[in-house]
Amino acid sequence: MRRLRGGVAVAVMVFAVAGCKDQTTGSAGSEQTAGGGGAALTAAESLTVKGRAPKTGYDRDRFGTAWADTDSNSCDTRDDILKRDLEDVKFTDGDCKVSYGVLDSDPYSGKDVTYRRGRSQVDIDHVVALSDAWQKGAKYWDPSKRIALANDPLNLLAVDASTNRSKGDGDTATWLPPNKAYRCTYVAAQVAVKKKYELWVTAAEKSAMEKVLSSCADQKLPSGGNPTEAPARFHAD
Repeated sequence: MRRLRGGVAVAVMVFAVAGCKDQTTGSAGSEQTAGGGGAALTAAESLTVKGRAPKTGYDRDRFGTAWADTDSNSCDTRDDILKRDLEDVKFTDGDCKVSYGVLDSDPYSGKDVTYRRGRSQVDIDHVVALSDAWQKGAKYWDPSKRIALANDPLNLLAVDASTNRSKGDGDTATWLPPNKAYRCTYVAAQVAVKKKYELWVTAAEKSAMEKVLSSCADQKLPSGGNPTEAPARFHAD
């Protein structure tokens, strides 16, 4: 049985990353209906507006080693998200290292994508790009908070690699998924991450968020994920 992946970023975060794949999803048709609003729009309206700070000083390493095991389940974050988002998952050496799975269907493009370890057909996307976060508050955080953001399941999604590369570090004002049926869910996820981590938005970004969400019927705000501070062992910069 095929399952719509469109709502994966909305409801799955209330559960632990590993082990639970049941998700609450609105139908593709209902996401773009007129007369929208809901909790996601209310949250977007509450976000702080400031100008984008310079990208000076940004480096991926400022957010810690990629895919740190911040939830202490002995699996790295990338494999946790693959295990959460893919179907028909197969492992190498135990139940952490994902060797195969199917993205059914990719939320950004709407197409099915097969994941095989070592081939870059599936990316784990930071819904709020780390560079974007750096320019909107993360530059001033303690390292442990940046590490938490980089590995928070609320901010992570398995997606088609080629589609994801077109996003770069864009925010809602500059990039939206080509799959229009997923845009309400996607923007709600960005709002949730920015609200949780107290990141600001530009005026253009906020306007774009509100424009999308105003057409979404009762769009909920995602919740859950990991704490906003990584465990003590990650606190060294």
